[in-house]
Amino acid sequence: MQKAIGGKVVTGFETGLAKLARVNDDTPLVGRVVEKVESRGKWCLIFFSGDLTLLTHMLMSGSWHLYRTGERWQMERGRMRVVIRTADWEAVGFNIPVAEFHTVRSLERSSQVPKLGPDILSESFTVEGGVARMAAYGRENPDAEIAVALLNQRVLAGLGNVYKSEVAFAAGVNPFRAMRTITLLEMQAMVDAAQRYMQANVATGKGDGIVTYSGNRRTTHAMDREERLWVYGRQGQECRRCGATVMMRKQGVQTRSTYWCPACQPWVGEGEAPVGRTLLVRRGEMPR
Repeated sequence: MQKAIGGKVVTGFETGLAKLARVNDDTPLVGRVVEKVESRGKWCLIFFSGDLTLLTHMLMSGSWHLYRTGERWQMERGRMRVVIRTADWEAVGFNIPVAEFHTVRSLERSSQVPKLGPDILSESFTVEGGVARMAAYGRENPDAEIAVALLNQRVLAGLGNVYKSEVAFAAGVNPFRAMRTITLLEMQAMVDAAQRYMQANVATGKGDGIVTYSGNRRTTHAMDREERLWVYGRQGQECRRCGATVMMRKQGVQTRSTYWCPACQPWVGEGEAPVGRTLLVRRGEMPR
């Protein structure tokens, strides 16, 4: 988006969201310059001249598309939430659940964005810096479970639920271990895997450098979509490394699904090792 509309003058703006429309009515976007577009963790920030910033978060359903002027959209118009037009491009936000305008002051005062941890995809991100942030969080929250910490955007910004399970597997760390049991070497292995996996799933364009990556996320080297992940979504199947059965269990206050191999990711800590489901549960069945 930065390559397509950054530095360009806004020639048109549409929105299906009333709160954005009100701001546009009072302070129109047409004629403003898109000063820059950047991501911070899972947030997208579009900065316009005249102290106005559009902040969006995709959650599980939203997406930004880029189209050349006059190009047909790949989603129906009813799903459109925001359109930013320039002379050559249209940036279209579909199904975006979180979208709001901010000034510099309101962004600092009320948004979660300034409170994010280091962005894994940032050019300034380093494994050492990520480990330091994770270690600091562990000292402050020794009983927190490591997979919950990996999802905490104030620790490391950018990881989602898929990568959470994949990163823990790559490091051989049981996702339910308490932070006080995690060694610095294990933290380094997880942060390094997080950076490698995230970078591997971002396309770098050629030519004008404007591309859209819409393929399935992958952490293995396999191109087959059925073999693209180590453990996520593979409940009840054989581990790709050792042949043990992959388990799944809900975790954290958000009850997100966590997948792991009990053999490759041994339990360390007090009490018995957590046990998850190994059989897929269909509607109407009781979980086992």
